[in-house]
Amino acid sequence: MRTATFLYDRIGGGYDATRRADPYIAVRLRELLGVRGGGRYLDLACGTGNYTMALAAAGGDWMGVDCSPVMINAARSKSTQVAWHVGDATTLPFPANGLDGVLCVLAIHHFPDRAAAFAEVRRVLCRGGRFVVFTAGRAQMRRYWLNHYFRDAMARSIDQMPDLDEVEAAMRGAGLVPRGREPYSVRPDLQDCFLYSGKDAPGRYLDPQVRAGISTFAALASADEVEVGCRRLADDIGTGRIQEVIAGCDDLEGDYTFVTAEAAAPLDGP
Repeated sequence: MRTATFLYDRIGGGYDATRRADPYIAVRLRELLGVRGGGRYLDLACGTGNYTMALAAAGGDWMGVDCSPVMINAARSKSTQVAWHVGDATTLPFPANGLDGVLCVLAIHHFPDRAAAFAEVRRVLCRGGRFVVFTAGRAQMRRYWLNHYFRDAMARSIDQMPDLDEVEAAMRGAGLVPRGREPYSVRPDLQDCFLYSGKDAPGRYLDPQVRAGISTFAALASADEVEVGCRRLADDIGTGRIQEVIAGCDDLEGDYTFVTAEAAAPLDGP
């Protein structure tokens, strides 16, 4: 996780300015996770804890783990009700079978050993506990109109992203039983400025602060590509051609996906 740690330590200072918890996504995470009072839950790769706190407000005891000390320090400054930990996804600081749910929002592509991370999720989940991942699949990302302006950065971003079938295969290998996929299409009122948040608001990508909170721009795009791509995008916004580009990109399978799994019985359990 060293690369991810360096990246999020670097961008963590201004992360909260653009990466707020989106209410709709938070509600879907809560419902898919089955959050209830008295339950124990973990936000894995929690960043500055915005989704952690949004879900904690709905009940349960919450913990957040992230590999970035900068991110966790920011989270701690906002809430003392959540137990925050700096840690690695493959060595979680929790006992076996003690959690009712784990969520991971837009982060599994940063796990160097996804199989080990998912096995650790299974270890800490009680039987029947839920694991909810919010992510994008490669096929979804190939349909983003961003490919038209930032081809090289998007190619790198797509390359590091696992296909949804690969995500579910890794879940099964870890003893987690996939329970379904729910596509998510970016909504006009989206409050979290992640990669495709500007799907219907293309001018958003012209804001350096927005780009700074998106790992594809912060880590995978060269300065030259960003400059040229933003100039072309600004021109197309000015002429209205951007609407033709957007119209040529469908989202029939959604822009992102909620993937839900359930912890099977442990191999040595009843």
